[in-house]
Amino acid sequence: MKRRWKRAVVFGTAAVMAASLLGGCGESAQSEPVEKYTADGELVKPEKITAMVNGTVFTKRNGRDEFEKKWEELTGIDIEFIQPDHSAYYDVVGQTFASGEKSWPDVIILSSTYYTGYAEEGALWDMTETFENSDLKKSGRLTGEDVIDSVRIDGKLYGLPVNRGGGCITYVKKKWLDNCGLDVPTTYDEYLNMLKAFTEGDPDGNGVNGDTYALSAAGFVGEESPYVNYLPEFYQDAYPSFTKDENGQWYDGFLEDNFKDALLRLRDAYEKGYIDKETLTNGTSDVRNKFYEDKCGVFTYWAGTWGENLRSNLAKNGLDDELIALPPIKELGNYVERTPAIWCITNSCKYPEAVYKYFIESMMDGGEMQTLWTYGVEGVHWSTKAETVCGNTYEEGQFHGLESLDKPGTQYTKGHMDPTLSIVSWENDPGINSVAEAAKVSQEIFNANCKQALMVPSTSEMATYNGDLTTLKRSIVADVVVQGISVEEAYQRFEKDQGLKWSNMIVESLNKLSE
Repeated sequence: MKRRWKRAVVFGTAAVMAASLLGGCGESAQSEPVEKYTADGELVKPEKITAMVNGTVFTKRNGRDEFEKKWEELTGIDIEFIQPDHSAYYDVVGQTFASGEKSWPDVIILSSTYYTGYAEEGALWDMTETFENSDLKKSGRLTGEDVIDSVRIDGKLYGLPVNRGGGCITYVKKKWLDNCGLDVPTTYDEYLNMLKAFTEGDPDGNGVNGDTYALSAAGFVGEESPYVNYLPEFYQDAYPSFTKDENGQWYDGFLEDNFKDALLRLRDAYEKGYIDKETLTNGTSDVRNKFYEDKCGVFTYWAGTWGENLRSNLAKNGLDDELIALPPIKELGNYVERTPAIWCITNSCKYPEAVYKYFIESMMDGGEMQTLWTYGVEGVHWSTKAETVCGNTYEEGQFHGLESLDKPGTQYTKGHMDPTLSIVSWENDPGINSVAEAAKVSQEIFNANCKQALMVPSTSEMATYNGDLTTLKRSIVADVVVQGISVEEAYQRFEKDQGLKWSNMIVESLNKLSE
């Protein structure tokens, strides 16, 4: 995380590097006046738009050429997708911005971390006025203005999300609950009692007590916001990073007593064997496989599409596939919805208003373009023909995903946009009935019981110290939970290793922004 973060925003710490970012290798791409409107007041439609995208947009192997062709048919504009390998995306983004404005794309997709950093450096176009006066804003179709408001920086929009961010919800195997004679837990005590039964009893029904554990997770604390999403029942109201109090003042939740209490809850469950002993080193694929192999019965993972993926994979393994998506327990209150990916227009774009209209806003048109971004291209990614796909038979006129070009044996369910995470009303969504019931139910429960993650602005201190600070925090958590070190001793090391100093410097810099 440290290297990636600094590649994105550490240039803010030095005037020379900032000049390199904004000045680049030559003149600004907008050094000459550009006529943005025609004589009759219409937006000039650009001949070409360049877009830097990650793997959430259809890749070359997944039919991007056909997607690109259809997009161009709908707009009459040439589109060039710049799509680095998904795992190296932000390395390439950093190199692109550092190379000068003439190398910047017109539009780019960014996570919240990079969005705040590049906005602070002046690399992103302020689209606030354009959005406020847009057809989308006036249409009355927006249902997710809270999502849009969550990415405002000092009230301004330097980008626009086109979907909700989504988040993780806790799934429990119903068969395990039934085998242990338990009801769905609604409080922490009931949740712990379930974990105990799943670990010490015979929830899988194989006749052997104690050969299972209740849950597994990909680490005890995440590397990125919202950090606590894989073990929410233990963290409850605690948060390991920067957040605001009721007076709007920033503070570091890692230093609060409620976070220390959360560490003790985690350690207690870990020591009792309720939590997989390999949690510290697990990846998400490791946890999924353990869930599919019936080694554990509780898994907190993404709501929506993954609700169906988990169910179908259990079925493929010959296991009972009925999962219960838990509403948050009383002490948790709400799951946390991550800040969504944000589409931004760079300050090198010659026709930003037109790119907003024809590229970003059109994704939510409730018509052909929204269908394209949500489901892909007819005949490539989806169809309504009578046919059998991956063993599933469909009648004529029934919308369904086609077999994946990249992952044979599976079907496409969505494209860049998720129909269950739409931030606009979409009356004519052609594929809404194709959304699996398990996906729909888990997403509906999550959407009704979530709160937006707080987007933390970028400061020089944040760029300089937060990578090392986050690494140190994760180490402290591991000391307490896995090694059994006392909270007091662990926090003494936190102070000794500069954690308290870095934390205070970042908090001070954040609060200065509010002055």
